[in-house]
Amino acid sequence: MSARDVMALARRITALTGAGVSLESGVVRFRFDASAFLTSARVRREVWESWLDDPLWTAEPNAAHRALAGLQRAGRVRSLLTQNVDGLHQRAGSPVVELHGTMSRVVCVSCGAVGAMGEALARVRGGEVPPDCAVCGGVLRPAAVAFGEPLPDDVLRTARMAVLDCDVMLVAGTSLTVEPAAQLVPLAAKAGAAVVICSLDPTPYDSLAAAVVREPAASALPELAAVPVVATGPIRTWGDPSTW
Repeated sequence: MSARDVMALARRITALTGAGVSLESGVVRFRFDASAFLTSARVRREVWESWLDDPLWTAEPNAAHRALAGLQRAGRVRSLLTQNVDGLHQRAGSPVVELHGTMSRVVCVSCGAVGAMGEALARVRGGEVPPDCAVCGGVLRPAAVAFGEPLPDDVLRTARMAVLDCDVMLVAGTSLTVEPAAQLVPLAAKAGAAVVICSLDPTPYDSLAAAVVREPAASALPELAAVPVVATGPIRTWGDPSTW
C-alpha cells in the first residue's frame, strides 16, 4: 500500500513531527546539555550568547507546517505531537502537544517563575550575561527538555492517548531514535493504526509502517494532505469509547 492509499482512508490522524519538519525553515535540532548549563556559569554565559543569533528566532513556518495545519482545520488531524521546540507549528495555526517543551519561555530552576525568552534575550543584549531570575536571582533555563531529562508525565500520557485514538499515525521529520517519543509508533501500530513514516533516512520502526516516504517533509506532507478521503463508515480506535 502506498502512502497516498493510506491517506485516502485516514479520517482520524495523530501526527508526530521532529526536526526534519523545520529544516526548510532554517532551524536545526535544538537540545542543550542541562547538567553543564546548570553547574557552570561560564557555560551559561557562552550558551546565552550563542542563542542571541540563533535562526530559530526569525524562522517562518514552511509548507510542512502549513499542510498539517490544514489537515487540522479539516478535522482529519485530531492530535499533533511534536518533538520540536521552535513554535513553528503554532505560528502556522496548529494547536500542538509539545513533547520536549518550548524555547519561547524560560523558567527559574529555584522558584519556578516563568518568563518570556524574548525578554531574557533582551537582557543578554543589554549586557546581563547570563540573565538571572528577576524574582529570586536563581538560574534561568529554557522551558525545553534537555538531553537526558524525562518528559513530564502528563505530556507523555496525553501523547499515548492520542496515538491510541487514531486510524492513521503520520510521522514526519524524526529519526525515531529519541525515547520515549519513539515508542509512540509501536504503540500506535499495536493498537491497529496504519503508520506512515516520512523520513529521508531509515528509522528503527520502518518495518512497522504501512508506507514509508523518502522525501523531505516540506514536499511530502503537502502532497499527502491533498489526498481526498474515500473511506466511509464508523472509525474504530482503542482510545475513544464513542467509536467502539
